[in-house]
Amino acid sequence: MADYNFKNITVVPSSTEFVDLILSKTQRKTATVVHKCYPITRIRGFYVRKVKFTQTNFHDRLSKILTDFPRLDDLHPFYADLYNVMYDRNHYKIALGQINTARNLIDQVGRDYARLLKYADSLYRCKMLKKTALGRMVTIIKRQNSSLKFLNDVRQHMARLPAIDPNTRTLLITGFPNVGKSSLINKLTRAEVEIASYAFTTKSLSVGHMDYRYLRWQVVDTPGLLDKPCVERSDIEMKTIVALAHLRAAIIYVMDVSEQCGESMESQLLLFENIRPLFTNKPIYVMANKTDIVGKDELSEENMKIFTDLEAKGVPVFWSSTKTDVGIMEMRKAACDKLLVQRVEAKLQSKSSGRVEANKNRIHVAVPVKRDDKERPAVIPAAVLAKRAKALETGGALTGEGMEVVPRKSERQLEIEMDDEYYLDMKKWYNLRNPEEKYDVIPEIWNGHNVADFVDPELDMKLDELERQEGLREEAGYYDNDEGSDDEETKDTRKLAQQIRDKRTIQLIESHLRRKVKKAKLPRKNMKEGMGPEDMMEDLGKLGIDLDDDEGGSHFRSRSLVRKSRKRKAPSDNVEKTVSNRSQSRNRSMSRPRSESGLRDENMMAKAKKMARTAQRPMIRLGKAGESDRHIPTLKPKHLLTGKRGVGKTDRR
Repeated sequence: MADYNFKNITVVPSSTEFVDLILSKTQRKTATVVHKCYPITRIRGFYVRKVKFTQTNFHDRLSKILTDFPRLDDLHPFYADLYNVMYDRNHYKIALGQINTARNLIDQVGRDYARLLKYADSLYRCKMLKKTALGRMVTIIKRQNSSLKFLNDVRQHMARLPAIDPNTRTLLITGFPNVGKSSLINKLTRAEVEIASYAFTTKSLSVGHMDYRYLRWQVVDTPGLLDKPCVERSDIEMKTIVALAHLRAAIIYVMDVSEQCGESMESQLLLFENIRPLFTNKPIYVMANKTDIVGKDELSEENMKIFTDLEAKGVPVFWSSTKTDVGIMEMRKAACDKLLVQRVEAKLQSKSSGRVEANKNRIHVAVPVKRDDKERPAVIPAAVLAKRAKALETGGALTGEGMEVVPRKSERQLEIEMDDEYYLDMKKWYNLRNPEEKYDVIPEIWNGHNVADFVDPELDMKLDELERQEGLREEAGYYDNDEGSDDEETKDTRKLAQQIRDKRTIQLIESHLRRKVKKAKLPRKNMKEGMGPEDMMEDLGKLGIDLDDDEGGSHFRSRSLVRKSRKRKAPSDNVEKTVSNRSQSRNRSMSRPRSESGLRDENMMAKAKKMARTAQRPMIRLGKAGESDRHIPTLKPKHLLTGKRGVGKTDRR
């Protein structure tokens, strides 16, 4: 069986991402340092390697894209036509052809410039040739930006396609929109296709799987069709046409007998006749759906004649309902058996049929002989017979084996029905010998003891007594607020606290207002320079703290004025001493810059500045370095990692 898994196609980057990936890899994987003092052969080899490495990376990436995307000529006709409907076959081929052309151009550029680099005679010319070669490769890739984006969109869309095997056993459901096709696939398989009351809910092919006769079957749900010419159909409808034309399947044509889909029975029959050429050599079954709304006996003569004519032409008609499950299993059994017989006949008529004819005389089928005339009918349990009788009395539905089908509601359906009253009951699935014990309280064990054995039996009585006492206290006013009994000191404290809180609130508001003004903020250090003790005393006074001293003292310690007065009243009889002191103080005030301290004369200062500039050169050179000047140091020094190890210490290796 061919593998049509399109989820493993490599990601197609955009042109910018493509260039970044390749050039960064070239920078990481190749040498980065070359000097003009090297021999010219070494310089040529350095740049030839960069050009060839870049060309090889571009070639490998583009080849990976071309290999992963499938060729339409190699695909099954179903997938080839599906591609043509969704992406346009010509556009897809042109995009892959442009990628192939770009790969060949890049290979040619790499070969040409590798040849030119062999004749370069200087580092500058080698560098310019390398730069030109990489630039031409990047230009070629950037011109393919639209093709790369188109292929990436195709890859994303292909990854979301269902995995349909065109050669396996398949049931194909088709018909007008909103006739019950998605409901039918949900009944036959475990698929969860979206169901709604409006047309074209299904916009693409949906696949479900089921088991019948120990074989795996796939059921394909198709978008609805409208009765119009093929050239006027939309892309959604063309997906259905492609599936009908190329899949070897049993066709189930669904018709709505209640006409709630918006189309009359005549329109549905006309669509069936228009697309019937697509059903050639395929089993066809008509499913008259929604019989729970309009029964078979309630149909008019004209509508009933439609189904009678179909049966006369050899098309089986099954009266069914996806809501009550009537007729669905019978239709599935007939369609699957017919398709199996047809597939076996096709195999016998294939190329291998000659071998079957040649070996037919070597095959013998043994038939057992009756040992007596005694009848040995099948044994049916009494419980099964009772269920059959009850079903016949109540008119219930039976399966092919005669068992009653009782659909069980899932937890999700119960949650939707009960809405807010729903809760997840896990105990109802307990399989106990006595079902009445499902909801018994499970004992809680701690350290080998049952916690319930240590619970005070009079606990509820004591709680009631405590609640009664609390009620009496509340009635007596035991918990009433007694703020009126506060003394004067407590009142003053509370008043002061309230003033502090109000002051803080005002400061916060002022801070928010100052923040809104677009002005330069003054640092806290500069704001403190204009503040004095009086400001602090005023602020504290607003908060209710009195700092006034009646005795004339002060709470703040300031600098003593005695030293200053003594300095003013110093004796001035020794004039020479005073002049020398003044000259020393003037020398101390005229301090030299730090860069000139310790230097004798201007020659030494010039030499110091020159040495400082020389020391700054490595840092200046690193500041001007670009991506191409990056230096990778030796991470594994050879003199520490090579050679034999002796019997001595090895901590330095």
